Amino acid sequence: MPLVTDSRYRPPFYLFNGHLQTIVPSLLREVPEVHYHRQRVETADGDFLDLDWARTEHVTDTLAIISHGLEGDAGRPYVRGMARALNKAGIDALAWNYRSCSGEPNRLLRAYHLGDTDDLHFVVQEALRTGRYRRVFLTGFSAGGNMTLKYLGEDAQRVPQEVERAAVFSVPTDLKAGSMHISRLENRIYLNRFLKTLREKIRQKAELLPGQLSVEGLEDLSDFPQFDDRYTAPLHGFKSADEYYERSSSGRYLDGIRIPTLIVNAQNDPFLPPACFPRAAAERSPYVFLETPEEGGHVGFAEGLPSDGQYYSERRAVDFLTASVPA
Repeated sequence: MPLVTDSRYRPPFYLFNGHLQTIVPSLLREVPEVHYHRQRVETADGDFLDLDWARTEHVTDTLAIISHGLEGDAGRPYVRGMARALNKAGIDALAWNYRSCSGEPNRLLRAYHLGDTDDLHFVVQEALRTGRYRRVFLTGFSAGGNMTLKYLGEDAQRVPQEVERAAVFSVPTDLKAGSMHISRLENRIYLNRFLKTLREKIRQKAELLPGQLSVEGLEDLSDFPQFDDRYTAPLHGFKSADEYYERSSSGRYLDGIRIPTLIVNAQNDPFLPPACFPRAAAERSPYVFLETPEEGGHVGFAEGLPSDGQYYSERRAVDFLTASVPA
């Protein structure tokens, strides 16, 4: 019954609510020590993925693959911070960018979605093809956490045996409930920021592929269900936003996970409704560890000054991934 009831996270005194714990690290943090080497890999469907590698000074046989959040990329501070922490622990880091998230549009009409486990599996296979790694860990944030959990649970036989453990943070395990929750008035600041970049990518894609994508009424789409029903779902093989949410939510796949997996969701996360705290699944599973600290915000977990130092999410991930008996 892996419910972690004694979380050690305590926020700094000046970050006294979930919104500050979410926003301040996002705006103020910098992680200059990480230097990526970018690799572009071609996908079987004629597209590409950009992989950003941060390797340790010494050769290691252990790799962690980092999956970023919605509309994020490998350059975000929380990704760079995790890569730095992993490198300090002697682990190579591979932060992959979803289609359309590496600084230029992808080639195809489709882009990425929150249940896009085929691309994650492709990245895992690419990493193993190097022949360097005997052990692989997975870590992810928010949308990337959902993708990671779904990948591990939907078909455990597909997951290579080298993938040993996972740690994910701020995960919307119920996408429909999460999409409704972020539409609440107090969360519109986050929703509007996401919709701004999503709309811009639709406009870019319409210019890149003339006649294949309509932008009529794009500005009138005011929440995730509307946007996903109009674009995300049909572009990725779903009949509707509801079907997309149902099939892509990681919560329905947690019982299938067969490696030790840590989920850390803060109770004051402004993005996450109660449906995104899968306590029953963690109680059933010997593999899923659920930690729900009272504080932390969404992809926050700052300790000390937000501009420097290691964050709780990074310490917790490294401790869990490298422990002989995770807890």
